[in-house]
Amino acid sequence: MTPQVDPQVVERGAPEEPDELALAAEFPSPTRDEWAVLVDGVLRKAGRLAEDAPAGSGVGKLVRETLDGIAVRPLYTADDAPAAALEATGVPGAAPYVRGSRAHGHVPDGWDVRARHTAADPAAVAAAVAEDLDNGVTSLWLGAGERGVPVAAIPAALDGVLLDLAPVALDAGADAEAAAEAFLAHVEASDVDPAQVRGNLGLDPIGLRAATGDGPAVDSVVGLARRAAESFPALHAIVVDALPVHGAGASDAQQLGWSMAAGVAYLRALTGGGLDIGRAARLLEFRYAATADQFATIALLRAARRLWSRVLEACGAADAPGQVQHAVSSPVGTTRRDPWVNLLRGTVSGFAAGVGGADAVTVAPFDEAVGIATPFSRRIARNTQSLLIMESHLARVVDPAGGSWYVESRTADLARAAWAFFQEVEGAGGAVAALDSGFVADAVAAVRARRERAVATRRTPVTGVSEFPDLDEKPLERDPHPAPADSGGLPVYRAAAAFEERRDRSDAFLAETGARPTAFLATLGPVAAHSARAGFARNLLNAGGIAAPDAGATASTDDVVAAFRESGATVAVVCGTDTAYTERAAETAAALRGAGATRILLAGKADVDGVDATLFAGCDALAVIDDVYTALENGEDAR
Repeated sequence: MTPQVDPQVVERGAPEEPDELALAAEFPSPTRDEWAVLVDGVLRKAGRLAEDAPAGSGVGKLVRETLDGIAVRPLYTADDAPAAALEATGVPGAAPYVRGSRAHGHVPDGWDVRARHTAADPAAVAAAVAEDLDNGVTSLWLGAGERGVPVAAIPAALDGVLLDLAPVALDAGADAEAAAEAFLAHVEASDVDPAQVRGNLGLDPIGLRAATGDGPAVDSVVGLARRAAESFPALHAIVVDALPVHGAGASDAQQLGWSMAAGVAYLRALTGGGLDIGRAARLLEFRYAATADQFATIALLRAARRLWSRVLEACGAADAPGQVQHAVSSPVGTTRRDPWVNLLRGTVSGFAAGVGGADAVTVAPFDEAVGIATPFSRRIARNTQSLLIMESHLARVVDPAGGSWYVESRTADLARAAWAFFQEVEGAGGAVAALDSGFVADAVAAVRARRERAVATRRTPVTGVSEFPDLDEKPLERDPHPAPADSGGLPVYRAAAAFEERRDRSDAFLAETGARPTAFLATLGPVAAHSARAGFARNLLNAGGIAAPDAGATASTDDVVAAFRESGATVAVVCGTDTAYTERAAETAAALRGAGATRILLAGKADVDGVDATLFAGCDALAVIDDVYTALENGEDAR
């Protein structure tokens, strides 16, 4: 049958297309209150919210607080970063430089990839420098004097380096002035255009004082700074190094506030030495830590530029260029155990530094915490940045985080907190006086204690160390770094160190006895019933180097006791469900005690007769581990 076609339809043609397609408009616009109700439902199912809790109260359980007391919410909208606030961030290349100190950002070539060299042998450094510059590195961070090659050997270490193409940033500690003089003499002997010489002379008596407790007067920088300003217009003379404060465990706001105070101290010295404020500001480069918390790092770098712009505005130099930044992957988060995870930490910190707008970025080799880096680890470090720039194309977008409601809100919150700490340091007499009086040390110590507590309780996990440790890991072997001199400066903090000390203790025990310290997992019932708590207990104990064999599936107390006797252990951890604890835990604990257990723990918070202590999510894992070691060292056989 032939289909019939209405001739009027053919005559009219196809329906007209609408002028605009607004597909999103076809869906109802959700409100924040509606979303909050859905959050409540999810948290009630997870047992984290009472059934009779007020509507919308679940969102508060998803809010976390930074070390600076800044609330980080689970959702940000335009209401959190209104148009006025976004306008206040300006545009790239214009004050307050939140969106970057250059209008074009890193486009198209990417940021300055800066490699650090700290070896003492100038020939070895020269070879490593050549390798770096041939394979993607664009500037050098050269250790000299007490921190690298002998000062007199700086020309040898830089042999073959085109100083008008490859910027050099010096790092010589107490030998900074001598190193700067030697470098400038080398530049003048190299017959390069002084206007093309870039980098940093590395003068930083305040940072040296923070790191060592001693250092020359702040105005000691004036002579060399004036020489740089007059003869080398593109060369920075001073680095405002916030790494000693960060490395002592400071919060982001403390790191930023401290850097502002140190920067102001240098401005005072330079202007007092005859330089105008604009030229003085151009002599400074700021060094910050980039951590594996990518959004915190992005906000830190953006807030730093905003704060420094405000400082210069208050000093009458509103037309001065934006802050010059060198971001360095944080040593605080690196680990000696399972150091391969440092590859991930370095990648994230490098990503965050680039996205945050740092002018130069240093990603440390993954084995930096173990010892002296090898050519392989140096290659991986520089290739990490090459991949971020050339394959991930991070430099193709100017300020990729700009406009994000979350990032803009966090940047503003951090800037306010940092400005408050800056005011406290200034109120204590300025950067130097605040160091000498102990104000900075005390303020940072309070934050470091919170960091240590969070790591000890594993609220802040350290992957490969406090979480997912591998007792069969073969330690990485590297030549050791030179032993640090006794210092009266700020302490050096590394989050993984406390757990790694316990792992070292386990290795020593293994070398002495042929077996690792052991705590037996007294598992109750079938595997499915006890696996969650047994896995938790094993992970916690392994983080301290303590082996944790288990009884497997058990049907009775006799099964548990037989497996315990076979293990040869003297410390036991009872693992099972709450129901099993009610029915069998007390009986099992008594039987284990009778079989020779001198210390009995329980995985969970149940109150059980005969149990000496409990371990649970949020408990002090280091205290539990030390408790086991104490029991083993009181004369009990660990096997």
